[in-house]
Amino acid sequence: MQRKGKVARFKRQRRLLTELPGMGKAGALEKRPYPPGQHGLRRRKYSEFALQLEEKQKLRFHYGLREEQFSRMIKKAKRGQATNWVDSLVNLLEKRLDNVVFRLGFATSIPAAKQLVSHGKVLVNGKKVNIASQIIKVGDKVTLRSAAYENQVYLQGKQSPRLPLPSFMVKEDIGGAEQGRLTDEPNIEAVPFAFEPGLIISYYSLRG
Repeated sequence: MQRKGKVARFKRQRRLLTELPGMGKAGALEKRPYPPGQHGLRRRKYSEFALQLEEKQKLRFHYGLREEQFSRMIKKAKRGQATNWVDSLVNLLEKRLDNVVFRLGFATSIPAAKQLVSHGKVLVNGKKVNIASQIIKVGDKVTLRSAAYENQVYLQGKQSPRLPLPSFMVKEDIGGAEQGRLTDEPNIEAVPFAFEPGLIISYYSLRG
């Protein structure tokens, strides 16, 4: 089952021709830097709509959201934002608890970070939080329950972090346990892969 999940994640990244760190282990494009299909030679037609859709899917797959979850985030980001709402969207996505746990290096992927959260192993300001979508504020302290520092998910993340610690976060050693904090608001440059915000704006401009 785990093997099938890895293959599916790699296929999604190959289809988009983009490494999406949130999906886990690197290397999706190393051996096969082309889309899935017979020998990777399947002819692809890139309409404007297809380009817009793929750009949207990059964000959705990386942050591990279902379509309805992503749509709700879009609506929230658009409130009071006539044009530059993608900046607000990225800010919200980066401050989701599952992403914060991932970016702190407490897990090697966002799905693994979701698992830590849903199993009640993550603390925010000392209190257990099991909702992966909770938005973390600047200054909030994110730690793990004591036993979780021996969990394989955490140990793998500590040994082989998928991404370097971003500039808007810090990690500190508190009595032998790591504690992370947001020190600033993440902006659009926080997205750890190349993407074109204008294509996402165009995609949703036709959909209200």
